[in-house]
Amino acid sequence: MIAESLLATSITKDDRMSNPLTPNRREFLALSASAVAMPLAGPPLPVPLGFDNFAVRAMNWKADQLLDYAKKLNVDSLFISDLDAVGSLDASNLARIKAKAAELGVGIHLGTWSICPTSTTFKNKWGDASAHLELGLRTAAALGSPVLRVILGNGADRATPGGIKARIDDTAAVCKSQRSLSEKLGVKIAVENHAGDMQAHEVASLVEKAGKSYVGVNLDSGNSTWTLEDPLAVLETLAPFTVTTSLRDSMVWESANGATVQWTAMGEGVVDWKTYFDRFRKLCPNVPVHIETISGFNREIAFLKPGFWKPYPDAKASDLAAFVALAKRGKPKPTFSPPPGQDRNSAEKTHQLGEVERSIAYCRSLGLGIKK
Repeated sequence: MIAESLLATSITKDDRMSNPLTPNRREFLALSASAVAMPLAGPPLPVPLGFDNFAVRAMNWKADQLLDYAKKLNVDSLFISDLDAVGSLDASNLARIKAKAAELGVGIHLGTWSICPTSTTFKNKWGDASAHLELGLRTAAALGSPVLRVILGNGADRATPGGIKARIDDTAAVCKSQRSLSEKLGVKIAVENHAGDMQAHEVASLVEKAGKSYVGVNLDSGNSTWTLEDPLAVLETLAPFTVTTSLRDSMVWESANGATVQWTAMGEGVVDWKTYFDRFRKLCPNVPVHIETISGFNREIAFLKPGFWKPYPDAKASDLAAFVALAKRGKPKPTFSPPPGQDRNSAEKTHQLGEVERSIAYCRSLGLGIKK
């Protein structure tokens, strides 16, 4: 309206007649819209950097301790990816945590676990699937989180009756049951590609089925390698829906039955993170990078064994080719074991903290993070 008012007082019919290059009202508004849509080139937008509490799971920290650690690391965001890690869900406690995060300048993203009632991973701890989702959405809103991470399940769900497509339908139905609440609270449901459950194109189909106006994606780079995908290709597929992240590197190498994967700290696997984050900046503006290091063990993806592909009826040869290319670049990596004389629990704590801190430092070396 302001542009139209200014136009009416500054460009008259006689002006256009005397100067044919002067735009008419419609042309002026079109040019103005173009200028807004095409900002001047400048430095890349900063990418918020933080961590997922599951990366430091051995510490058994609750929200206050996690925020204290976020302050120590001087990060921008904290992903509390399960309701138990919040502590009390009492309204006064949630308000206090929100205030503390704001004082520290740390954004909070919240998550919870399976909302698929027919998944092998679903538990009734928080009520039925719809009630669980409602609780998560309300808790996220109380904490100031713009998202609620949820999962379908894990790789075992691919072999359940009806296969992964049936589980996708069931999960989408639960999302739809809380659509009005999600939209009212302004909290987006963020479905993760989790533990081998869905390939990228399947996650995208779930979002489309439920409704992308209120359902998005928590992008997990490590889980991509458990579904025989290159994390960079998965980024390209899921970036349009991505609202939060849980990222880690992966070492992948060829083995007797196909390939073996060990998740690693950032920069210690085979993912080309420079290329990844160049694309991430462009495709996922303002989405935080959360480090979720889960490392020290190997998982073989036995895609050469008979029967392996039965639960993957829609697998794409191009995805497998990209995954095999990763494996050809990798090399075997030993599993984690405690140093001599140190008990495993203590060693795990030290190991997890080291993985997170090396990963944060590596990401900063690539220009990530608002705080320095």
